[in-house]
Amino acid sequence: MSQPPATPYGPPHDSPPPPPQQGQPAVPQQQGFPPAQPGQPYGDPSLAGGPPPAKKSKVGKIVLIVLAVVLVLCLGGAAITWFAVKDEVGDVVDATKTRVVAPATLAGRPKIDDPELQKLSDDLVAEMKSTVQNETSAVGAFYGDPAKEDLVMIAGTSGLMADPKKELDTAVTGLSTELGVATMATVDPGPLGGDARCGDGKTDGVPLGVCVWADKGSVGLVVMFFKSGAEAQAEFATIRGQVEQRS
Repeated sequence: MSQPPATPYGPPHDSPPPPPQQGQPAVPQQQGFPPAQPGQPYGDPSLAGGPPPAKKSKVGKIVLIVLAVVLVLCLGGAAITWFAVKDEVGDVVDATKTRVVAPATLAGRPKIDDPELQKLSDDLVAEMKSTVQNETSAVGAFYGDPAKEDLVMIAGTSGLMADPKKELDTAVTGLSTELGVATMATVDPGPLGGDARCGDGKTDGVPLGVCVWADKGSVGLVVMFFKSGAEAQAEFATIRGQVEQRS
């Protein structure tokens, strides 16, 4: 009985592909792309159904910086202790009328409603309220546009304070440790008075312009991300005037 002629080059082109192994669906190989790998339904991950490449967010880096600010204002701790003081009547009256607020815009920048940053702001305020004794208000908020490297953070609290200069010195010491602010120069505090200092900081490779103030009724911090201390100082009086209010 005659045998069919042998095929020297393997199965003919019109032979069906071998069946898939049990438990594995048949997956077509895309023309011109490498075979699919386990967990990857197509040879080219850019095709529909393949996950797009992840984009790095700047928010993660900002979170680290804000956590450092929390340490400065809250866990620096006993520094921010408020109580009624015997002082000139006018100073005490002004202090009792002082509040800190988060305006809708800050020096022309819109308030940021990013959920992650908003939660961070809320956590900061909650931490200050739980740490500061006899506080009358507390604030934490972000303004600007992180994508354009225009981002400002404010944080502060109000209440009657015995020694504003001591509060300022303690905050400056914390800023030196947590935000790498080597030198903070005394600056004009603006029409609200008290004491203020500004300087250059840097953390995780991000330059920071930092200003802090303290008076009989409040202590607060302004951090300008991706900016210098001089740039922060140029806007400090305007920003403070919008955050610290006296009724």
